Amino acid sequence: MFSPSDLDALHVSGFEKFHRYGKIVRETPLPGVNVVWLFDPNDIATVLNDHGNGNFPQRRSHLALEKYRNDRPEIYRTPGLLPTNGEMWWKLRSQVQKNLSSPQIVKSFLTEVDAITKNFLDKLNLNRARNDLLPELARLNLEIIGFLAFDTHLNSFSDAERHPKSRSSRLIEAAEESNSCILPLDQNFPLYRIFETPLYRRFRESQEVLEKVALELVEKKVQELTGNDDKVGKKSLIEEYLRNENLEIRDIVGMAADFFLAGIDTTTYTSSFLLYHISRNAEVQQKLFEECQKVLPEEDSNITENCLQEIPYAKAVLKESLRLNPVSVGVGRVLGADTVLSGYVVPRGTIIVTQNLISCRLPVHFYQPEYFVPERWLKITRNSAPHPHLVLPFGHGMRSCIARRLAEQNMLLLMIRIVRKYKLEWKGTPKLDFHTKLVNKPSSPIAINLTERTRK
Repeated sequence: MFSPSDLDALHVSGFEKFHRYGKIVRETPLPGVNVVWLFDPNDIATVLNDHGNGNFPQRRSHLALEKYRNDRPEIYRTPGLLPTNGEMWWKLRSQVQKNLSSPQIVKSFLTEVDAITKNFLDKLNLNRARNDLLPELARLNLEIIGFLAFDTHLNSFSDAERHPKSRSSRLIEAAEESNSCILPLDQNFPLYRIFETPLYRRFRESQEVLEKVALELVEKKVQELTGNDDKVGKKSLIEEYLRNENLEIRDIVGMAADFFLAGIDTTTYTSSFLLYHISRNAEVQQKLFEECQKVLPEEDSNITENCLQEIPYAKAVLKESLRLNPVSVGVGRVLGADTVLSGYVVPRGTIIVTQNLISCRLPVHFYQPEYFVPERWLKITRNSAPHPHLVLPFGHGMRSCIARRLAEQNMLLLMIRIVRKYKLEWKGTPKLDFHTKLVNKPSSPIAINLTERTRK
């Protein structure tokens, strides 16, 4: 069994395992549960590209979420995309990804998300940012989710919504609580299936908060659409799902809750690390500012599709941040067939956890891997390109993050806007580490001094 400290610092134990045992490590955290950690990108490629599961790559994850939703068949038809496997998973994924994966649909949200980001920066309290920017970024990402999913303004930046009992505050707290419970519930003996343990109670109560708001917002959207089937213009994600005859209302409620569960913390934490690296590297920030100034001659200029085609350095900055601080330690899979990895035959049914976070910090794969060097992504040639299965912050293949393009676009918008408006100076701990919960969370406050740039 894993102790709480082990689960909170998987990157530390991962480095120790690699240096002690090498590029493939087996352990048995529970009786009958075999886990293999992979550090070699060639082994990672073998698993992710030839997993023996046909069209349905399997994984063992979010088991408590599976139980929670299976116990509520009146609300959910399936446990959702996160814990489900097999044909049931693909039937759901194939329908909901249509409105999240299309580059054109993602671009269609650009103007509105940019407006939300500008509003966020206009209302940002600089003293709060100096103390800890992370809670403010959580409000930004919640507001964006409300717009993208429901075409609703949750007013997350308002004084009223900052109250601890407000809807916004409860959603942010519930998403963080759920995500902090999932990994220990997955990795330890599932006593919660026999009786309600304190940890599962925390998880259940946090899920009930997300569920309640999801039900309310979906019902509101159903009422808006009643008798208004001919609505023109861009539609919210939930609205598109409601018009899809292959989805039931129970599928849509699950997706609505998943937007909060999977969308708030992942982008918030990733954006926090991104701004941390920018604020600590003056030369990088200056180059980034000069690029942002070119695409936005005036601070209040609109960000267009063309702008996003003309920011190679900003994209390199984002990629370098994702290399050093990905959303999670790696990718999980369950082998569907016996597989040879590093010369060992690993049997069918073994749980694989790829260790991309650690592999991306090894000098064998990257020159001076601990340094933040966006330029490494601008000088890639055919002979110098890193292994394609090293940097996988959004997962891989059919089970990759369904909202990857949206997340990347939103983070680029934030980066351009905040660097164009402010000079960022790091005021926090000398070196920011992370807690490896279900998603990697900064280990200390994101303390950044923001100084408004002089307008010319």
